[in-house]
Amino acid sequence: MVQTARVSAVVWTAAGSLLAWLWLLLCQGFFWRTDVRLPPRRDPDAWPSVCVVVPARDEAAMLPAALPSLLLQDYPGRAEVFFVDDGSSDGTGDLARELARRHGGLPLTVGSPGEPPAGWAGKLWAVRHGIGLARARDPEYLLLTDADIAHAPDSLRELVAAARAGGFDVVSQMARLRVESAWERLVVPAFVYFFAQLYPFRRIGGVGTRTAAAAGGCVLVRAETAERVRIPDAFRHAVIDDVALARAVKRGGGRVWLGLADRVDSVRPYPRLHDLWRMVSRSAYAQLRHNPLLLAGTVAGLALVYLVPPVAVVVGLAAGSAAAAITGGLAWLVMTGTYVPMLRYYRQPLWLAPLLPFTAFLYLLMTVDSAVQHYRGRGAAWKGRTYARPKAVPDEG
Repeated sequence: MVQTARVSAVVWTAAGSLLAWLWLLLCQGFFWRTDVRLPPRRDPDAWPSVCVVVPARDEAAMLPAALPSLLLQDYPGRAEVFFVDDGSSDGTGDLARELARRHGGLPLTVGSPGEPPAGWAGKLWAVRHGIGLARARDPEYLLLTDADIAHAPDSLRELVAAARAGGFDVVSQMARLRVESAWERLVVPAFVYFFAQLYPFRRIGGVGTRTAAAAGGCVLVRAETAERVRIPDAFRHAVIDDVALARAVKRGGGRVWLGLADRVDSVRPYPRLHDLWRMVSRSAYAQLRHNPLLLAGTVAGLALVYLVPPVAVVVGLAAGSAAAAITGGLAWLVMTGTYVPMLRYYRQPLWLAPLLPFTAFLYLLMTVDSAVQHYRGRGAAWKGRTYARPKAVPDEG
């Protein structure tokens, strides 16, 4: 009797998981599709001026593969790069100047912002300094991009054309992350998949929708909009600054577009699980607004949606319950099917798709670890600089 009750509980829980997956499949903005790329675009009659802002801290290892791609942009209008060396100890600023001398291309200015004041996230203080330098050129657009991002030669041209044609205040692309090591293949595509599940790209670009997000490695923003909504001052404390930027623009009445990239790639390696763990846990609890109830709900949700299906299959086969095995198997099948497009986008073998429950379990542990680190007082970090979120920060968005 007790065993029957337990199996019955597994069946009902698996049914709940299956219903959750059917809802995600049909009602969550078709998050699993990977065909949201740059919207229709055409060359403007006159190309607007653009200033590129690159915050960097200890990025000497990344610059040779990334910075020349910005300097050599094939852009018909006026463009200039403002590189912000945020207190690097590895010669990042000097290397940037050397690469500019060696490759030529767009004009490069290297600045240094000094230590951030209290209440500022380190990266955003560097971004603010770069925008301040760019303002003297009175650009129409700002491209905010990271020092580990490589752009195809026509990347800037395509971003500007899409922004002008669509009337967008922000056009952002989720850079294609590196997937070479075994751990990268297992974890990285899932990172983008989970992000799209939280922030369905189709909803972000829709008129009148509240969903807002951007990808910090590649954000083209209209300069007038950036000044009007006070980027980045309005969210100076934010750890997840790209999402905060998009929310500020949407609250200010602007239009935001986000999609997957064809011309933008991250060159940063994450060869070990430890490296990927640090990347995720750095901001996972901040995503939950440092709220223990949201953490508990997230853990329960991840367990129900991702872990219950394979457990139900195993329990059903072991206990001879066809209902548990079939219900869990159907949920697992839907889950696997929604992950296949992302694996194809990353050119990875499809046999990785059924392993998504294991990857989700890793993300669950990373999220819990993020909360543990927060309550140990270690705060978040950017390139070796640790800072804690202020206890009370006014909402200035």
